[in-house]
Amino acid sequence: MKRKLAMMFVIFMLMLQLTPSISHADELTGLTLEKEVREMVSRGIIKGYSDGKIYPKADVNRGDFAAFLARTMGLSPEVPEFTDVNPSSAIAGEIGAIQKSGIMKGTLDGKFMPLKLMTREEMAVTAARAINHLGITVDANDIVLTDESLFASTEGISAAKTVFAAGIMNGTKVDPTRTIITFDPAGLSKRDQVAAVLSRFLAFRAKHEIPEVEPEQPSIPQPPAPPAADPEKFQLAVVENKSMKLLDKKYNTYAEAVKAFTASPIAEGIYKGKELLRIKSGMAFAQGPLGVNTVIYSSPSFGTQLTYIEAGREMGVLEYAENYIKVQVGDTVGYVKQNQVDFRPVSINQAKDYYIGNSNNELLHYTYNYLTNAYGAYNIGPVPSFMKIGTKYYSRDGVHYLDGAGKVAGTHYPYFQFQSIRSKTEYTAEEIDAFILQILTEKENTGQSRYAGAIVKSKLRGLGSYIKEMEAQYRVNGLFILSTAMHESDFGMSRNALEKNNLFGIRVFDSTPEAGEKYATPQRSIEAFVLEYANKNYGIPGAAYAKGAAPGNKTSGFNVHYASDPTWGAKISGHMWRTDRAMGGKDAYKYRLAMTNIKSSLNVRTAPVVSSDTLLFSFSDRDLGRSGESGYPVAIVEQQKGADGYIWYKIFADSVTKDANGEHIEFGWIRGDFLTELNTR
Repeated sequence: MKRKLAMMFVIFMLMLQLTPSISHADELTGLTLEKEVREMVSRGIIKGYSDGKIYPKADVNRGDFAAFLARTMGLSPEVPEFTDVNPSSAIAGEIGAIQKSGIMKGTLDGKFMPLKLMTREEMAVTAARAINHLGITVDANDIVLTDESLFASTEGISAAKTVFAAGIMNGTKVDPTRTIITFDPAGLSKRDQVAAVLSRFLAFRAKHEIPEVEPEQPSIPQPPAPPAADPEKFQLAVVENKSMKLLDKKYNTYAEAVKAFTASPIAEGIYKGKELLRIKSGMAFAQGPLGVNTVIYSSPSFGTQLTYIEAGREMGVLEYAENYIKVQVGDTVGYVKQNQVDFRPVSINQAKDYYIGNSNNELLHYTYNYLTNAYGAYNIGPVPSFMKIGTKYYSRDGVHYLDGAGKVAGTHYPYFQFQSIRSKTEYTAEEIDAFILQILTEKENTGQSRYAGAIVKSKLRGLGSYIKEMEAQYRVNGLFILSTAMHESDFGMSRNALEKNNLFGIRVFDSTPEAGEKYATPQRSIEAFVLEYANKNYGIPGAAYAKGAAPGNKTSGFNVHYASDPTWGAKISGHMWRTDRAMGGKDAYKYRLAMTNIKSSLNVRTAPVVSSDTLLFSFSDRDLGRSGESGYPVAIVEQQKGADGYIWYKIFADSVTKDANGEHIEFGWIRGDFLTELNTR
């Protein structure tokens, strides 16, 4: 399916951020701090909820204050490393920016506690650190606190004096000399009070001639080059001032241009008309524009489609030609039309996808989009044993990793990404419903407008029993169903979910994100996902899009065809891992995982015996990818030695075949030498 709901949500949120509302007369008119609140709203520092209101007297939590202060200071977004901050949340980048600056810190066990309400002492400490971050010294030696004994720390005492002397925070009582104050350190901070603090901070900074810093924007490269004078000729190009400049000499054929290009010490690219055909070093990416996917074919004749990826995402180049580029996407090797791929020389932009483990032993994947010139990030799961925390690694398929020098670092298969969807989750309907309520409460408490009222509005509410019913009746893992729904529907709060009961992005395309199938109830959406997709085209051996019954990547599993996002399977896996961890860790590493290892058709049997009576189903012929290791993923239940002397493995059957009694045949047998076990740690 050619769609990517996440991009739609991001674009929608950006649109909201770029147009802050300032028409809140009913709730702001007459406030003591009305002027300050309106100023912060107009600047886009404080934003309204989904109903358009500011709620100036609402309490402010640590996550909100971090976002407000990061916007005020113009800090560039960073991915946070706290265990309780979702890297994909709307304010994660701002929390990460505050963390990197050192202005706000977390607990010793790596938590930020974004939902903890902000006390006046904590706000003073944070504001004082922000002043120090600017390199400004404030003389507060004459300030006396009448309630000094009520402070939780000596830093809080010093900070309260500093911010009062700087004119950023007031005391609840102040003597006429403005040297003796009562501060009320345990008092909670309201949104209008925070607005006043931020307004005064801006004035303080301006007074000390510290210019306001606009949030850093990604550098947007110049257009690669002007069109060639003759669109039928070839020309070389060099990089000057971060843009491509054509050289005068023209070539009649691509071969002539390549020869000159190879010999030239300065040429960085080959053009034909407006089309950049080749570069010496750098990255290739899906040309777009946004909403238009790039198709990867099995041959240069462009006859059979292998997979596709969304616009702006990177691809590995294996071979250049005049009319095609041979590329690697995931572990898949295929061919792309020249007009569907573009290039970015490394001398113009060195950004590229990478993986890194944080201090909480979580593996983060940073992905770069060359059309939006921006990074995104998501949490995959635990860091594999061969990785060093804080070191960047690179991988085309999220399985085979290289270090910064291009040397092989190791192989890692994230467990839930390659676990069979035919297995069953250990969690009950009641546990699933309890988790849904928990996650919706967390989302609503973030204060993000898109999650306002999530506990009541979300279309995920109360689906536990139906998810378990579908798992039992149709053999699709309940945790997989729930995680896919959370990912595709933004926890049941997307427009398609709220208005159409569409939890899975069904018939929502990249080019028409507003489209989407409409269902009478959320349950009907689950039914459609299970029956029309998982158990029809994607998970049944031999079906049109069957590449294995697991979330997978762009070579193996659902992700080959289900979504244009090449990291869709890894993101689903991340949701499954985090959900399992939050619910008690019952599902992770329950089974040994393996991959089929032959290209030809492979039989799975009802018993560890080769005969015409034991054939259950056959895996179709398949290309094992560039690594030669990307077969069909399976989950092993047990093993035994067969009468033929081979070790046989009992696996969850990808098929949904029923026996003579109408019961599902849940397991099949496959000879051990046709499987390779996976490293999931």
